Amino acid sequence: MVSKKTSSANFTVPGLTLKDGHQVAAILQSRLHALNDLQLTLKHAHWNVVGRDFIGVHEMLDPQIELVRAMIDETAERIATLGVSPSGLPGALVKERDWNDYAIGRASTTEHLAALDIVYDGIISSHRDAIAATGELDPITEDMLIGHSAKLELFQWFMRAHLENNTGSLIHGNSATEKGAAKSARN
Repeated sequence: MVSKKTSSANFTVPGLTLKDGHQVAAILQSRLHALNDLQLTLKHAHWNVVGRDFIGVHEMLDPQIELVRAMIDETAERIATLGVSPSGLPGALVKERDWNDYAIGRASTTEHLAALDIVYDGIISSHRDAIAATGELDPITEDMLIGHSAKLELFQWFMRAHLENNTGSLIHGNSATEKGAAKSARN
């Protein structure tokens, strides 16, 4: 007899219904994809940043990458705890994401930081949406996402400190895209 393999178990954590546990896991799966994409994007910027303040920015990105990797592991393990098989496969990430690849290649520190600020806007906003969606269902997951968001917001502040002028404005202004932010920061 051949056994049927599934991506979901017939159990979840105590105190949650199976439906709610699997719903929370689905929300976390989107966060897992976003965090995997973020750590790859940060490493890409780390390798492609050039110019003034190179070493400071290059070295600032490594601890961020390591902490995001820890968030990835924690998120995947929470999905498994909820009774669902986490997917960290690149094909699934590309298929299921609703954002485009990072748009900046070799560029100055300022251009990368401005573009990464837009990336952080997106990931932090979507993390906050996930916090709201999980809050009433699972306070354990909500707490984990709150902790992740606090670290992501701190990382964004580190980047913004390089981009802020003495009047409190970001040099890339109201840019909505990575390319737009990088172009504004270049001028």
